[in-house]
Amino acid sequence: MNKAIFIAALGFALVTAQAQAADIRVHYAIPTIWSDTQEKLADVFMQKNPDIKVTIDGPAEGYADGVQRLLRESVAGNLPDVAYVGLNRWRALEARGITKPLDPFIGNPMDFEKAGFSAAIRSLGIYKGKQHALATSASTMVMYVNPDLVKQAGGSMENFPTTFDGIIQLAAKIDALGDSVEGVWIGRHDWRFQGVLGSHGGRPLNDDESDVTFDSDAGVAAATIYSRFLKEGGMPTYGQNDARQAFPAGTLGIFFESSSLLNKFTEAAGKNFKVNVLPTPVVVKDKSKAYFPTGGSAIVMLTDDAEKQSAVWRYMQFVTGPEGAKIIVENTGYAPTNTIVLSDDAYLGNFYASNQNARVAHAQVAAHAGPWYAYPGPEGVAVTDLIGATLVEISEGADPKTAIKALADTVRGKLGMK
Repeated sequence: MNKAIFIAALGFALVTAQAQAADIRVHYAIPTIWSDTQEKLADVFMQKNPDIKVTIDGPAEGYADGVQRLLRESVAGNLPDVAYVGLNRWRALEARGITKPLDPFIGNPMDFEKAGFSAAIRSLGIYKGKQHALATSASTMVMYVNPDLVKQAGGSMENFPTTFDGIIQLAAKIDALGDSVEGVWIGRHDWRFQGVLGSHGGRPLNDDESDVTFDSDAGVAAATIYSRFLKEGGMPTYGQNDARQAFPAGTLGIFFESSSLLNKFTEAAGKNFKVNVLPTPVVVKDKSKAYFPTGGSAIVMLTDDAEKQSAVWRYMQFVTGPEGAKIIVENTGYAPTNTIVLSDDAYLGNFYASNQNARVAHAQVAAHAGPWYAYPGPEGVAVTDLIGATLVEISEGADPKTAIKALADTVRGKLGMK
């Protein structure tokens, strides 16, 4: 009798445990960077949390596509429980009331800071005093350089130019090596433009976000860099995917791109050449005024279900904690967003010792990281598309000052600033 009761009780306990197990859906974007890493994060998390099952949705191609998908899924009542979104995209979700504030889960901010979540990093996910997102990865725009092409063009890595003028001159020499070789390339994209703008000490918006400021002297100078890359440096008109294939193939000399792609480029270049990483030049004389927008992703909670929220919060703590940060850094090239990983060599000491390129890239994040400015309101995503289109026009021959002034006027209208 006692044995029968024990078996029955055990069966009830198993059924209860299964009933309490949570199944959380995860959304992410940019599979070229994140697919393997997302699987590793989910696998390790589930090993440590066997009562939670992580189901990963099919990825969005990019952060903008991902936000649009989430907005559609919200209307359809089919949102995932948690999502990785661009650091400049989560406010589009907050504006629609989709994100769930994390303050009740965080509790005492001082305790949270001791767990590796610095005030600076937390600020990337705060709006109007509420924590809506936690940064999961960070990157800034660096220079990827092919040292073989530099040498063939008469240059050297030891005396590599540190100004845009010098880089353009070297790019022209690389471009002259042959029809199959290109000198320099930069993406016609809001984030890349913000990087060049910040190098010149400019900002996209004023402090209270009431006006556009990328049409300042710094903004015109940044736009002119795009024009000079085309006219003087031999920048081709091909697209981002072509550039990302050309560099590791050995046909592109200097590539301004996200530090998050370091591992991918290093693997793809293989034995073709040894990838070198250098910081993006800082133009503004007062270096404290320079900033490079922090690319990468933040994680947001989307579910209303209290039980799932508990499971999602455990998942969020893991992927933004030191163990999750270590996985992200080692598998993507992004800089960590948890300070424990930076201060405790037990996590990444060996990694940095054998990966000087990563040290250069992550040092730039530490020195000049700033917000990836998100244009306010529901038209914010459309504005970044307009910026990209204008950069295409400039890099194909349009006058940079005229184009950037016209763009600023259009954006002011789009955002209701005039």
